[in-house]
Amino acid sequence: MKKMTRMTRQRTSPILIAILLSILLLFSSGCREKEYIISGRTMGTTYNIRLVTDRPPERLQEKIAARLGAINRSMSTYDPESEISRFNEWNDIEALFEISYDFMQVMIMARELYRLTGGAWDGTVDPLVTLWGFGRKGSVIEPPPEEAIGSRRAFVGFDRIEMFENRRLKKKIPEVTLDLASVAKGYGVDQISELLEKAGVHNYLVEIGGEIFVSGTQADGKPWRVGINLPLPGAQTHAVYHAFSLETGALATSGNYRLFFEIEGKRYSHIIDPRTGYPATTGVVSASVIADTCTFADGLATALMVMGPEQGIALIESLEDVECMVVVLRPNGTLKDHFSSGFPGYAPPPS
Repeated sequence: MKKMTRMTRQRTSPILIAILLSILLLFSSGCREKEYIISGRTMGTTYNIRLVTDRPPERLQEKIAARLGAINRSMSTYDPESEISRFNEWNDIEALFEISYDFMQVMIMARELYRLTGGAWDGTVDPLVTLWGFGRKGSVIEPPPEEAIGSRRAFVGFDRIEMFENRRLKKKIPEVTLDLASVAKGYGVDQISELLEKAGVHNYLVEIGGEIFVSGTQADGKPWRVGINLPLPGAQTHAVYHAFSLETGALATSGNYRLFFEIEGKRYSHIIDPRTGYPATTGVVSASVIADTCTFADGLATALMVMGPEQGIALIESLEDVECMVVVLRPNGTLKDHFSSGFPGYAPPPS
């Protein structure tokens, strides 16, 4: 019996080890995670998704396109059949307007942003944006008259819309309209992130029109690198002003250096202060926010453009797990950065 055992070990052990090694190598090579890229167009811009997974994401690509299509059909002011377009045309101040789950979730966040920022962010600023030529009805060749601005301001104010738990809205005045573009892309980013998580993908970067959410790491195990565009007119989209690594979280940036017009040497940007009716004059050319959700970061970044660095950073410092970087254009043409205390790359001044 001992002799048979010894002979069996000598005959089978090397073969068994070789087979096991081959299986392990085959298994590891077949299951190695790779980075895949899914891209396309949505909400009048582009989207790019980088995900790290062990299988090709063909089915995910279809689901992503369908999810973004549904959000766009809900909140695109350029689609006359979208929910938001139909709400804007709704003139009945007695009846309730039923909306989808997506629309309601964005409206809940919109109400919170309006409250937190003291009206510096207002989803009903649409009449003023259109008056200044940045909306759907084309551009203007001169600033609108003060009387026109005053009359449009009478239609602005998020508190002119009532919200009900059964996903219904009610206008207090028939002229109030919505434009949720400054949070809709962020919401789309959050929804695609949620879709990937449900599909078992936990390492990814989702970007829609410059708004970003990252989770986990790249294929090489390193954290995702994100960047803020150089906030100067004519800067290329790949010109990076500030880059850093970001762990799980969202980054959204708002800027006024691409969409503006100049008359007699004065620049008028598309960022309208809902409280005054005029383009913001804080000197801020770029505001970036890191937060737990891209919807929240997206709206806050727009609000900081209106609030300015001091008031804006004071708000950010009062919020948990939220950081910001605000860039101001000095009169001499140079840029000055303002950071909240926890923003990546911030170095406190020497004491």
